[in-house]
Amino acid sequence: MPQLMRPLFEVALVEPEIPNNTGNIGRTCVACGCRLHLVHPLGFDTSEKACRRAGLDYWPRLDLTEHASWNAFEPLLEQRRVWVFSTKASRSLYDASFKRGDLFMFGRETAGLAPEIIAKYSDRLLHLPMLAGERSLNLATVVCAAVYQGVGRLIAQGEVEVDGAGRLTL
Repeated sequence: MPQLMRPLFEVALVEPEIPNNTGNIGRTCVACGCRLHLVHPLGFDTSEKACRRAGLDYWPRLDLTEHASWNAFEPLLEQRRVWVFSTKASRSLYDASFKRGDLFMFGRETAGLAPEIIAKYSDRLLHLPMLAGERSLNLATVVCAAVYQGVGRLIAQGEVEVDGAGRLTL
């Protein structure tokens, strides 16, 4: 799989459970020049055969790193500027100042991130604003919204451009 020289953002899914969500998130990452990290255990198979059977024709273009466990992944976070997305956050993603190379971390679809992760990154917690009483959004939707909010910020800062055909130029 290709390694991006300088990805716009890095997206980390910690113990994702639903293959269709991860597939959609992978497609967003390919479209926006982002690197995807999958932290095991996964609720599905990512073998070449499974991806082919699922029709993930873009998967070979995805900059993907799989990590055997949280303990194997966590040291990477010391080298990154991390934003943690959670329904438990009180700060909106619109209040964050994203920079190229930031890592956006998301938890499992059914349970989110472990309480100790939430506590450790409490100053980096973000959420997408929604109406009171509504359930959380689909994981793929939240990742896409976060990545494109970040892309919009990079465009506004002049770090990324959109060409005449409407395509991102990295």
